[in-house]
Formats: sequence, C-alpha cells, structure tokens
Amino acid sequence: MNPFKFGVLVDDEFFTDRINELKEVLWTLNSENHLILISPRRFGKSSLVAKAIKESGRPCISLNMQNILSVEDFASKLLRELFRIYPMERIKHLMTHFRIIPTVSTNPITNGIDVSFQPVMNSIILLEDAMALIEKVSTEEKRLVVVFDEFQEIINIRKGLDKQLRSIMQEQKQLNYILLGSQESMMTEIFERKKSPFYHFGKLMHLDKIPYEDFKEYIASRLPLNESEMLDNIVEGILSFTNLHPYYTQQLSAQVWELMSYDNLKEGVLTEAINKIVRTHDLDFERLWMNFNRTDRSIMLSLSEGANPMQNRKIATSTSFSAIKRLMKAGYVIRVNDYEIEDPFFKEWIIRNCK
Repeated sequence: MNPFKFGVLVDDEFFTDRINELKEVLWTLNSENHLILISPRRFGKSSLVAKAIKESGRPCISLNMQNILSVEDFASKLLRELFRIYPMERIKHLMTHFRIIPTVSTNPITNGIDVSFQPVMNSIILLEDAMALIEKVSTEEKRLVVVFDEFQEIINIRKGLDKQLRSIMQEQKQLNYILLGSQESMMTEIFERKKSPFYHFGKLMHLDKIPYEDFKEYIASRLPLNESEMLDNIVEGILSFTNLHPYYTQQLSAQVWELMSYDNLKEGVLTEAINKIVRTHDLDFERLWMNFNRTDRSIMLSLSEGANPMQNRKIATSTSFSAIKRLMKAGYVIRVNDYEIEDPFFKEWIIRNCK
C-alpha cells in the first residue's frame, strides 16, 4: 500500500511529525480554554486536531463554516452532528424546552439523521437552543469538543452573527471550542482586534510547515530505494520542489513511490513524477489561468520567478497589494515567511506555459 496519503484526514502511520503541535493542542483540551488554530489551507490543521481529539478520548462534533448557508442551517447541522454521536433517546428529552421543535428524520440514502426547522422570523432562537443543547449533553468527565473549521466565514453568514454567537459561547462552561481558519488576516481581525466580539477568545496558535529534517526522514524511510545517495537526492528534490508544503509533499512523494514500485523507475523518477502530475491537471490549470485578470497573472508570474510581487514596477503598489489579498483569499497565494504560490504544480505549469 502506498505509504503516502493526501487529500483526506491522515492518522496513525500516515501522520507526519507535529509532535510539539500535538502536545500543545492536547494541553489546551486538558484545560478549560479554547483554541484558535491558523494556517494556510492543506497544512494539516484538521488532521492535527482530529488526532489530538482521538488521543484525548473525548466526544467531538465538527462543522465546516464554508458549508453553512444560514443561521437556520447552522442550527440544523449542529443538531445533526449531535445525533451522530449521541443516541436519540438521550437527546430527545433535552429538546422539550426548545422554543421551536425541529423535524427529525432518517435519511434512507445516507442512513443518517436529517434535521430541519420551520421558517421563523427570529432564527437566532434556533441557534440559541441548539447551542444550549450542546452544553447539556456535555459532562465534566467527557467534555464535548466543538470544532468550527474555516471559522472566518462566520462574518459572511449573517451580519452580527459573530456578536450573537460570542454572547452564547461565553456563558458555556463544559465545552472546549477549537476554531480553525485559513485566512490569516480575517482570523487575526476576528480574534486580535479589540473591538471584535471574539477578541482574545482563546489561545492563538499558528501551524507552520513541517521542519525539513523531520519531513526528509519521513519520506526517506518510506521510499522503496536502498541506494542512499540517490535516495537523498530524490528526497531533497521533492522538498525543494514543494517548499515543504505538507499536502503537495505527500502528493509528490506518493507519485514517486508509485513510479518506483510499479514502473521500477529510479533514474529521472522525480522529473517524471512532476511531469505526470502537471499533465494530469493541465486543463484545470489552464482554466484557472484564463479566469485571472491581467494584474493577477502578472502577480502569479512574478511569484513563479521567485520575485517579490510588491516590487513589480509595472503595477502600482496599492494595486499589487489588493491583487495579492484577493489571490490569498481565493487560496492561490499563501504567506508563511514570504508570498508564494500555494500549489507548486500550478507554479510549474505557469513557468512552462506562460512566460
């Protein structure tokens, strides 16, 4: 079985390093504090949190705020998550105090529970009741962990929802909240701006790239090659190409492993692996490129050349800043130490096709 895994939550032997970060999350779960975890997309936030919760043995409900359409939808999905981990018999009597009783049904396709509410004028009462139920099912011995992924989307669901949600959450005692976000500027605005309802709500933690030596050892121990010098060159080439991005490092390593294992390719294996992935996504990359405006393309070209896009003399500084901010929000550009193109294969495609 391919020892490299990407695109899904990773655990057990697929989990890479993150020893100190894992301890930090567990320490927070062992307190009465909440955690705010920030990093670019696909850096492994969800996998880290899932592993910590698994090791803690605590029950957990999790929502991706990008999938929430309205306050009613928020309340419905919270209840659906509760029904996923708690028997209906345990929850049913706790719902008798709901001001509006939801409709609960079994989905014959997914075999899961569907929850819906009748339309109401004041939808915030639905959320208040759902959030109150979350605290009621939690116990001191088995405190519930509530994970809200892409939490910065809270400000886009409904104006003022962040203030209303904060007023509910600050009264709850037997819960740990973990709030994840990939938009650093928006998350910082929510949790570090003094006038924000969530100002200093919990412990702020940034997830960085996996250290070079740790990643190098992880990859080298899994590739089917005994020639140490060639192995070192391949691994160093992988890490150089991906710039230590966790997701793409796993993706490229998986492709290298397949070429080695099934095609018995050693010489030139890294180049062939990169070529194969770039070819696979050629149409996707072309579609993305065609949807960029001229300024976005200029910024992406500068980044592909390793240049600082803020020093592009062809574009006004304010225009460059707005474009970078837009590209970061869309996920095409990230900033760890410097600005960089998030997907190294897209970067390679730009170098090959757009210069």
